[in-house]
Amino acid sequence: MSTHKTLVFTGGGSGGHVMPALTILKQINQNSSYDVHYIGGISSIERELVADYKLVYHPIHTGKLRRYLSMENMKDISRVFLGLIDSFKVLWKFKRKNTLVFSSGGFVSVPVVIAAKLQRKKVFIHEQTSRVGLANKICSIFADRVFISFEDSFKYFDENKTYYSGYPLRQECYTEEIKPVSFKGRMLNDSQKPILFVTGGGNGAQLINKLIVKNFKFLTDNYLVVHQTGKSFYSEYEKLEHPDYIALPFIGQEMIQLFKLATVTVSRSGAGTVCELIAVGKKSIYVPLRIAQKNEQFFNALEAHKKLGSIIIEEKELTDESFLASLAEIGMENPRQSVQKQNGLQFLVEEIEKAF
Repeated sequence: MSTHKTLVFTGGGSGGHVMPALTILKQINQNSSYDVHYIGGISSIERELVADYKLVYHPIHTGKLRRYLSMENMKDISRVFLGLIDSFKVLWKFKRKNTLVFSSGGFVSVPVVIAAKLQRKKVFIHEQTSRVGLANKICSIFADRVFISFEDSFKYFDENKTYYSGYPLRQECYTEEIKPVSFKGRMLNDSQKPILFVTGGGNGAQLINKLIVKNFKFLTDNYLVVHQTGKSFYSEYEKLEHPDYIALPFIGQEMIQLFKLATVTVSRSGAGTVCELIAVGKKSIYVPLRIAQKNEQFFNALEAHKKLGSIIIEEKELTDESFLASLAEIGMENPRQSVQKQNGLQFLVEEIEKAF
């Protein structure tokens, strides 16, 4: 049995559930008093994403939770049950009073949270989006505390154990400093043109990508365009040669600095992206993913609209005309705004520390 403070993270099935946990993990890793573990799927994305972190990874069986009728539900019920047994075995190793399970959501977290509750271990969960997912709705029944990124999410949980934490973001989101950013030999900080940053996320969004092609001359005449295409689409867009167009398959650590530098960012509205742009204080243009669960991306973007006046263009309304009109509305100058900000990272780390 471990005699250390044991912190067990779980969550996954998509990068959106894993990244908040990794942000907390990076901060937690500075504290050597924790014995850190991660419980995730056998072949899920979280296993790959946590590989570079100092922790022990425990793979379990997982089953997807669906709100609709499907024959796959029968198979997945058995997988969830196997995951519950797997989780129970992993958590049994750790002393109850010295263990905290922290879930960032996704279907992989459900058996872990239930197993922890059965062993009377303390459970915290964090909801990233403005609309609660099914997994976190289930997990909230068994959790000791529920933390939310958007205040509008209070209505989905037991108010007696729900706290507004905000989204865990890197500290650089809150600083005025803009570090040098260079892509393909071009120093963006020195640009004489306003910068337009277009992204459909790490996987790209062809719907948004096509706007660049159709309006290429206007955009490059007026902006330095930085375009995160997604790896699947990069070969198509790298052929668009122009001194004021930079196509990139994926942007990593430079993302926050690029949000600060860009006059306008055009993007999907996943919770992480929206919260980062709110923290940075930049009015942006969002094209919510229409098929997202419970239209959650629209409501994420709505938070940015309320706080910063950001513009939402729904997919059915996305045309060249609506896109260019939105650019004109923001204009060629878009200074950072001051909004009420809560450092979700610091809040959650402090809550974890107080749990022991």
